[in-house]
Amino acid sequence: MRNLKAFIILFVVVPIVFISCGNIRTAQIWTDRPEFALYGELFNSVQNQFKVNVRYIEIPAAELNRQNSPDLIIASWLKNSSTEKTFKSLNSLFGTKKLLRTLFYPRLLTAGRIERNQYLLPVSFNIPALIFSRDRELNLSNQFTIDFDEIKRFSKNFNAGNQGVYTRMGFSPLWNDNFLLAAAMLAGVSFREAAPLVWDYSALERSMTFINNWTNEINTSNQAEEDFTFKYFFEPPERLIQSGRILFSYMESDDLFSLREDRKSHLDFRWIMEQNRIPIIEDIIYMGIPKKGRSGAAARAFIQWFFTVETQRTLLEFSRVNRLSENIFGICGGFSALNHVTEQIYPLFYPELLGKMPPSENFTLPNMLPANWVTIKDRVVLPYLNDRARKDKSDDTYPLERRLSDWMRTNR
Repeated sequence: MRNLKAFIILFVVVPIVFISCGNIRTAQIWTDRPEFALYGELFNSVQNQFKVNVRYIEIPAAELNRQNSPDLIIASWLKNSSTEKTFKSLNSLFGTKKLLRTLFYPRLLTAGRIERNQYLLPVSFNIPALIFSRDRELNLSNQFTIDFDEIKRFSKNFNAGNQGVYTRMGFSPLWNDNFLLAAAMLAGVSFREAAPLVWDYSALERSMTFINNWTNEINTSNQAEEDFTFKYFFEPPERLIQSGRILFSYMESDDLFSLREDRKSHLDFRWIMEQNRIPIIEDIIYMGIPKKGRSGAAARAFIQWFFTVETQRTLLEFSRVNRLSENIFGICGGFSALNHVTEQIYPLFYPELLGKMPPSENFTLPNMLPANWVTIKDRVVLPYLNDRARKDKSDDTYPLERRLSDWMRTNR
């Protein structure tokens, strides 16, 4: 297997192999992560008591009421108002010679709990970064993180041009809608599930006013930013950084570490942190056992195999040897939820992380979000943030709550 196409082949081939498995107990896995075709193949090869049959489904949780239930689901967006009704408690997995809670990042593990029951286990996660040229000496105040004030200060000093027409620009918050979302989250906007979505209105207004003032204070105006973007952004941001056209660009960890070596070799980075908080991107991968599954023993065996340091190191090594790491970062496209794997083993495979591991005590987790958050975010939230960041409050004639209600009315 040399690239992502191999995963597609596995999704077709693996179920055919299982037809002849006879008395071996087989767990059906639904996942939206193609890497698990590889992970399932390795599990099947290292023992002969259980098998897993991996099936790719774009939104696994949405298919639970339409098809026979699988034995294990591994995907984003599993935690919502129906989690307790859908999944079995995993409390019995923890104990002597079983899973240890201390293996996991505590906050990630806690996020999979409802009251006293562990319904979901975290698999992987990502965090936001700001990238810049490795050759540029910026004298940043922290070797791990960077905050908004520091971004603004260095950006302003980097800007160059004549009469508001920029020939180089340090950074614009409007270059990436996900940066606007991260800024809103860090301001306490607190998007969360509630028929379908609620948030802190005053925090949203503060964050958008902050972004609007950032543009006017550092880059003159929205128009100046848009003119610069139109003129120069025909190349990817990492090349604009290398050429000296821009100073910073926003990039999430999975995108950063899945760049080809020739595109990231000149880059350095810092994790974005504001008020001692590093926001975890909301698409955390979780694993859970549906109540209607029929092969719980095989599902639990896979879980116990997967959540070991030795297994995950083997998966990282296999990905590197087969050059899958050129397309996929780490475990399941992100940092491992096992703290030892991320902090001690990842730097062996990603030398750029040596001495720059994210400080986990600053991790801030997203709230419980609706199952269709991805669609709401892409169709409603991000377009609103992009529009609102360019306007004063008095010009916000189509507020987010109205946009959401209009979208819901036509997309039931």
